[in-house]
Amino acid sequence: MTIRRVASIGLLAMVPVSIAAEALHWGDLAVFVTSAVAILPLAIWLSTATEELSLVFGPSIGALLNAVFGNATELIIALVALKAGLVDIVKASITGTVMANLLLALGLSMLVGGIGRQEQEFKPVVARVNGSAMTLAVLAILIPSLAVLSGGQEAESTEPFGAFVAWVLLGVYALTLLFSLRTHRGLYEVAEADLGEDQPHAPNPWVWLTVLVAATVALAYESELFVGVIETVTEGFGLSALFTGVVLLPLLGGTAEYLTAVSMARKNKMDLSVSVALGSTLLVALLVVPALVLIGPLLGHPLPLSFDVYELVAVITAVVVSNLVTIDGRSDWLEGVLLLAAYLILAAGFYFQSA
Repeated sequence: MTIRRVASIGLLAMVPVSIAAEALHWGDLAVFVTSAVAILPLAIWLSTATEELSLVFGPSIGALLNAVFGNATELIIALVALKAGLVDIVKASITGTVMANLLLALGLSMLVGGIGRQEQEFKPVVARVNGSAMTLAVLAILIPSLAVLSGGQEAESTEPFGAFVAWVLLGVYALTLLFSLRTHRGLYEVAEADLGEDQPHAPNPWVWLTVLVAATVALAYESELFVGVIETVTEGFGLSALFTGVVLLPLLGGTAEYLTAVSMARKNKMDLSVSVALGSTLLVALLVVPALVLIGPLLGHPLPLSFDVYELVAVITAVVVSNLVTIDGRSDWLEGVLLLAAYLILAAGFYFQSA
């Protein structure tokens, strides 16, 4: 039985425990820990249900499902935090998700997959396309951030520009779907075939639709519990909002993708592993971030696309380093170590910056 399967089943016990912790007033720390642990299996089941339904309905509907639920965990947690007014934590979580996907997940995949092998190969074209789109996303946050950092504008004054950028990014995401599903579908067929090899059974759509809805509802509830105590608990441990958003939230929201990417790399399916890591980042940059920007004003807490210097450096570093590592379509365990080292250095920088 895989680690992912054990986690998805065993840790579900934390869902009723977290509800009891809140109802019986066990304290903020108990609610924080139990709800955080409960989010992990729910994220895995949400990811699994999306994958199974994608196999049932085909690539076109599957792409739509992936667009809506592929990063639903990150989106739900971010929306709940935004509703609670934790704008700084939400912005930090965007930075942290990019770092975690491009450096942590990809680094672990290359390290685990490279052990015992000279090299692993994957399609560099897919990595190049994703890298180009991520460069656009960097530009989208760089311009308003520089306007604020230079002292020329207040963060609030960049909100109209942020809304414009959000619509542009959504349009680009729609075109990436057209690219991957229609005009250049052949580039992505290897990853789809690899995913199908691990599914010898015919998924029952009604079962997985039920799982999808149940996991989404439960995840929203657990996110409410988690976000409700996150400031109190993290401040008690001396952790800043910046470090919490950059490190803690992405690890909770992205566990399912990380396990999938590492598992595929271990099976020498690097095309799929790289696709999961880079594709998840692309989904965050081109769909989740625009959604947060556009929904924020409706929740009473607009999300400006202005980041501080360290966040900008972290995002740019993650994009540049991952592009350099994947551009040749080959990987080995040492490149994985280098990506992990970059992640640890950046994460430590956020910790000591806020210390």
